[in-house]
Amino acid sequence: MRGVSRTSLTEVTRRLDENVLASASTAQSGASLGKELFEVVALLGSEHSLRRWLADQANPAEAKSTLVGELLETRVSPSAVMVASDAVSAKWSTPRDLMDALERMAVYATIAPLQSASGLGELEDELFRFQRIVASQPDLRDALTREGAAPELRLSLVENLLSDKVNPATLTLVSEAVTRPRGRTLEQALENFGQLVAERAKRYVAVVRSAVALSESQQSRLGAALSRAYDRDIHLNIEIAPETVGGMSIQVGDEVIDGTIAGRIAEVQRRLAG
Repeated sequence: MRGVSRTSLTEVTRRLDENVLASASTAQSGASLGKELFEVVALLGSEHSLRRWLADQANPAEAKSTLVGELLETRVSPSAVMVASDAVSAKWSTPRDLMDALERMAVYATIAPLQSASGLGELEDELFRFQRIVASQPDLRDALTREGAAPELRLSLVENLLSDKVNPATLTLVSEAVTRPRGRTLEQALENFGQLVAERAKRYVAVVRSAVALSESQQSRLGAALSRAYDRDIHLNIEIAPETVGGMSIQVGDEVIDGTIAGRIAEVQRRLAG
């Protein structure tokens, strides 16, 4: 997000933290609040005209808040109504920015009980591991993404795979990515949620692809080096990729550091072709 949307996102996040998630009791019920906010995203996502009206800066904030309150008061908790009202009352450059902000609040509420760095780190790891499992098993990916498959069947498959094996917050986020990806691929939705968790933990995610497994000592040194380079804590998601032949590639956001043999060969080939 940029400009006015970024400013609004900061304010809406502040209000979520201070007015909704600040109390211990509310933080413990964050999972329920997160699910309700995901339902709000789904509802507004299905109403194109309403979504555009709510994001139109020319419409009065009070009127938007009142309309959302009337629409949601019998469907979700007062806390969810408060968060949604704060969001629609803010100014957004596009309807997509409004929806992204609401989804972000849903993620933040879902992971609220996991306040520690270790808890958020475990959640990031579980999301990444599921993403890699899906990528390595085409039949599973097809079952989770097949066009026309009922959302209930997809949800049932996710629950059978993950229930009692991952954190409840992980199950909620994976379920949303599978059943309501909002125009993204399953992998993109999972990656987006992982990035939001990392942002909440105030760190970056580095996807490391290596031909061989890295020892704990190597991971520690790599993480420390990347943290110094980016001036922020770095969470490592490590993928064993024999096709890289040797070395490793590291992706942080849109930046890729390719130190693999395969990468160097590809670069030579590009230069020769040029």
